[in-house]
Amino acid sequence: MALSLDFAGKHVFVFGGTTGINFGIAETFARHGAKVSVASRKQANVDSAVGALRALGHDMLGVVADVRNPEAVEEAVKVGRAKHGSIDVLISGAAGNFLSAANALSPNGFRVVVDIDLVGTFHVMRAAFPNLTKPGASVINISAPQSFVPMRYQAHVCAAKAGVDQITRVLALEWGADGIRVNAIAPGPIADTEGMRRLSSPNAIDKVVEAIPLKRMGTKEDIAWLAMFLASPYASYISGTIIPCDGGGAFDSVKPMIEEAGKLDAAQKAAADGTR
Repeated sequence: MALSLDFAGKHVFVFGGTTGINFGIAETFARHGAKVSVASRKQANVDSAVGALRALGHDMLGVVADVRNPEAVEEAVKVGRAKHGSIDVLISGAAGNFLSAANALSPNGFRVVVDIDLVGTFHVMRAAFPNLTKPGASVINISAPQSFVPMRYQAHVCAAKAGVDQITRVLALEWGADGIRVNAIAPGPIADTEGMRRLSSPNAIDKVVEAIPLKRMGTKEDIAWLAMFLASPYASYISGTIIPCDGGGAFDSVKPMIEEAGKLDAAQKAAADGTR
C-alpha cells in the first residue's frame, strides 16, 4: 500500500518548533518538501533548528518569538509570510510544564503555564488567521493527555490543555466556512523528549512501557506522521478532533508515571524543607 505525502511548495509554520516533538514535526515536513518556518523564544534554539533543517537542502526560516507576547507572534507570522507565502499548515506547540501539588503551586506558576499553553495558543491562532491559505489550510494544536485525564501535580497543565482542546473545537466551527480545518494531537509518552525527562521518575520507563498496550514508547516520528496525515488531502473531512497518539495508554501509562514522579518530587521538597 502506498500513501503519498508530498508537501513540496507548501508553507508549514511550527510555533515551538525548535526542540522535541515540535522540531520532529518541522523536520519531517521539511523532508517531504515543505518550506518550513519555526519560532521559539530562545535564539540559540532557533539557530540550532534552522541549521539542522537547512542541512536537508531546503530554505528554512527561524524567528524568535515568545507566544505570550501577541506583538511578537504577529511579527513572526508577518516575517514568515513575507518569506514563504501564506501558511498552508500551522502547528501551535509551545508549552511549559513542571510538577507541583495544587496547594504548593504559586499563582505565578499557574499563570505561566496557562499563559504559554492556552493564551499562547490563542495568540498564535489570532495572528495566523489572516495569513492562512483559504481555502485549504490545516491548523494543528499540540495538546496533551492532561486535557482529558485528571492528574495529581498537574492542575495547571490540565486546565491549560483542556482550554486548548476547546479552542480547537470552537475554531473548527468558526473557520470551517473559510475552508480551514482545525485539529489537535495529544501525544502520550514520547521517547527522548524533555517532557519525559521532566515528568518521569528515574526508574519509570520500564513501568511505562509495560503499561502501554503497544508495549513501546512513542517516537517523535509517530507524532510527525500523524500531523502530516492531518495536514494532507487524506484528512480533508477531519476537523474539530483531538486525537490521542499514545499507544492506547494515556490512562494506564501517562497518569501513573506523572503522579509517581510528582509524589517523589513532593517528598524531596519536604525533605529539603526539613533540613533548612
